[in-house]
Amino acid sequence: MSETILAGGCHCGALALRFITAKPLDRLPLLACQCRFCRTHGTRATADPEGRAELILRDPARLNRYRFALKTAEYLICRGCGGYIGAVCTAADGERALINVNCLADGSGFARPAMPVDYDNEDLATRLARRQNGWTPVLWVAS
Repeated sequence: MSETILAGGCHCGALALRFITAKPLDRLPLLACQCRFCRTHGTRATADPEGRAELILRDPARLNRYRFALKTAEYLICRGCGGYIGAVCTAADGERALINVNCLADGSGFARPAMPVDYDNEDLATRLARRQNGWTPVLWVAS
C-alpha cells in the first residue's frame, strides 16, 4: 500500500509538519478532545502508531511547548501566529505525536465529524499507555 503524506503547519509557517500514513484516512481516528484547551482551539486530532510525524521547526524561536494538567505532553503552539499544530509526549520507544488535522494544508480526508472524547478521569499510567499505543512516532527535521 502506498503512503499518504499530508503537509501542514501554523499560519505563519514557522512550525511545519508532515504526517505520513499508509492507512486510508477514513480508517484513522478523528477525535475532538473535550478539555478546555482543545475546545478553545477547535482541535480535531488524529494519529497513526504505524505512521510517522515529521515536525519541522523553520523558526525554532517561535515554538512554544505548552504543558498543562498532568504535564505529560507538550502542546506545540507558534509564538508568532498562535497556531496549534499538535502535541508530543515521551514514550518508552521515543517521542509520539498527536496531529491537529485543522493545520493540514489538505485536510479533506478528515471531513467527517470528530468523535468527542474525555480523558479527565484517566490516571497517569492509562494516559501514558494510550499515547504509547495510539500516537504517531515523531521525527524532528531541521529546516
